Amino acid sequence: MPKTIDNDLDKTVVTFGFNTAVSFACECLDRLHTTAASHRRVIVVEVMGRYAGWIALESGIAGSADAILIPEIPFNISAVADKIRSREKQGSRFSLIVVAEGAFPKGGQFSVLEREVGRAERLGGIGEKVADELGALTGKEVRLVVLGHLLRGGTPTSSDRLLALRFGAAAIRAIAEGNRGVMVAIDPPNVSYVPLHQASSRMKTVPLDCDTILTARDLGICLGD
Repeated sequence: MPKTIDNDLDKTVVTFGFNTAVSFACECLDRLHTTAASHRRVIVVEVMGRYAGWIALESGIAGSADAILIPEIPFNISAVADKIRSREKQGSRFSLIVVAEGAFPKGGQFSVLEREVGRAERLGGIGEKVADELGALTGKEVRLVVLGHLLRGGTPTSSDRLLALRFGAAAIRAIAEGNRGVMVAIDPPNVSYVPLHQASSRMKTVPLDCDTILTARDLGICLGD
């Protein structure tokens, strides 16, 4: 069953846990919007997303972020600073910046906290780096909020509950029908069976020409490029 909040598993439209993570991140952005506006601050919000920026992108758009930095688009910090200055000139003296933990600058690399043989490298710290650099470039007070593992727990949304139940029922049907070595996947409007080797052959990252990216650009959200 495709369970990952990062939504980075191939051959399924969505994985369960993703909607809950995005909904919580969006709620946090709504709350932070109030304090950012009242104190005229820049707030950088780091969310999960090691190598795929789905959480940052979707929560950032839904939560009215002014800039969204994702692993698929290496960022230029000067472009983000320019966005903040532009908002200042227009009378908006605050900004919300959403950063996926796997985001990295042009010509740079992932912010790795720890490497251990036999385990995936642990990423983190990019939010702090972005906050420090934006403070230096803009002269504004910048605060950092790291949502981290808060995204991975709590009460699931009704959408995720239904999706998990559909996947579970489909998995039992697959076993009853004699299917082995498959993953259940959403293929709207149905649940299909996908060979495991196909589902795990590549990571599903954000396509740079997808409608969600285009929507962010149309809304004037800075993507750091």
